[in-house]
Amino acid sequence: MSAAPIKRAYLVLENWFNLSFGSWNPLYHLGTLTFFFFWIVLVSGIYLFLFFHGSLDGAYASVERMTHEQWYAAGIMRSLHRYASDAAVGTILLHMFREFALDRHHGARWYSWFTGVPLLWMVVTLGITGYWLVWDQLAQYIAIGSAKLMDVLPIFFGSMARNFLEGALSDRFFILIEFLHLLGQPMLLVFALWFHVRRLSNVSINPPRGLAIGSFLALLTLSLIKPAVSHDPADLTTVPQVLNLDWFYLNIYPLLDYWSAGSIWILTIGITFLLMILPWVPPRPAGAAAVVDLDNCDGCKQCFDDCPFDAITVQARTDGARHEREVVVDPALCAACGICVGSCHASNPFRKAEKELKTGIDMPQLPINQVRTMTDTAVAALTGDVKILVFGCNHGFDVTRLNSDDTIGLSLFCTGMIPPTLIEYALRKGADGVMVAGCRHADCYFRFGNRWMEKRLEGEQAPVLRKRADRRRITIQGGAETDHNVVEGALAAFRQELSRLEQVEPEESPHG
Repeated sequence: MSAAPIKRAYLVLENWFNLSFGSWNPLYHLGTLTFFFFWIVLVSGIYLFLFFHGSLDGAYASVERMTHEQWYAAGIMRSLHRYASDAAVGTILLHMFREFALDRHHGARWYSWFTGVPLLWMVVTLGITGYWLVWDQLAQYIAIGSAKLMDVLPIFFGSMARNFLEGALSDRFFILIEFLHLLGQPMLLVFALWFHVRRLSNVSINPPRGLAIGSFLALLTLSLIKPAVSHDPADLTTVPQVLNLDWFYLNIYPLLDYWSAGSIWILTIGITFLLMILPWVPPRPAGAAAVVDLDNCDGCKQCFDDCPFDAITVQARTDGARHEREVVVDPALCAACGICVGSCHASNPFRKAEKELKTGIDMPQLPINQVRTMTDTAVAALTGDVKILVFGCNHGFDVTRLNSDDTIGLSLFCTGMIPPTLIEYALRKGADGVMVAGCRHADCYFRFGNRWMEKRLEGEQAPVLRKRADRRRITIQGGAETDHNVVEGALAAFRQELSRLEQVEPEESPHG
């Protein structure tokens, strides 16, 4: 199956979630849900550690006491610890699949994808050491399997599997595993998570409150209905016969019954390598980065605040102008979204209306002056009683499919690229209404483009839509490429509302 069918199938599935959850759609918050599950794992793990006895003889007994004698507290905490850990792996896998299906791993986003793949293995190994600490038959099974996997690596001397012969294992084993699970691996994971998001700005680690509460209640309910329990205690003189594997963490261990440890390493490393090179398969040319024009930049920092990928920095002025600051674009980080153009107050199309429009920061392949020219041409070509101009983005619904005598769609890199004054400008030039049709609500391809656009139109974020603009003649309807009926329906309703306005105010012109 090619990437396009995967994307369309995923968008259809996501739309069902939208109908069920609305703005709480968990597929829009997979990253923050993962952080939330990590918090549950951390808090429950700290509680369990207070009652855990890390020794060869005491580990299993202490876990059993927590599970059965204190089932109402530590027992529930153990189950929450288990199920939140599974949920974290689930959200990570879904997050990776979603980024791949929606083609959000190429270009400037290669870094987040590339650093995200190792995170999955870090979480899995953290879970494996957690299972070891229980020291039941399942722990025995995966400890021996892990030793076999370690033995084929040239970094270890001697045979680790010999440590699991009868009488060879000591309490030092638990000291090592406790250190890894409770301190070493979590610290490494925290650092890796920071590394993963360091090229993104305005990073949120908290899901919507309602979604967080609902997720916690679901985990708590599962913990009460099906508590996590141990297998029989580990016995190095016997081979476990029946095991209930946690397939989120322990999926490779059954392969040891059929394959060599070396073959499993080849498979694991091969899958990891293939995942990590996906941003460059197939290779794609990167869009030209935004360019700063110091003659029109006053260093207001709005583009710095709005850039989703931390590609813009602020420094002291270098051209001797009266302004104190200037902005600088890092081409290696720029995603070529154009959101910074919409952020710049110099992108006002009313400035020097008869000359070339210059702005403080612009996209070389689609300058704001060209966008204004496209707007002039489109508005002039509109005919009919109700003339509508639709601004869309290249990654959402194809607005050119709406083209007719009275409707023309212009597709830009992102709707966040549109300065609010351009919408007012289109109304002044003769459009009866302007629709902004970017990505689905709260799901911008470039993270924040549609969010910033909505805030600008509502007057909540600079540059704001001027009060003189007629807000009734502006509407927003996001949509993916599969949302033709949704966008068409919104357009029809908007056209009807504009017709009503024209009947009430037939002499009002220009609009705004």
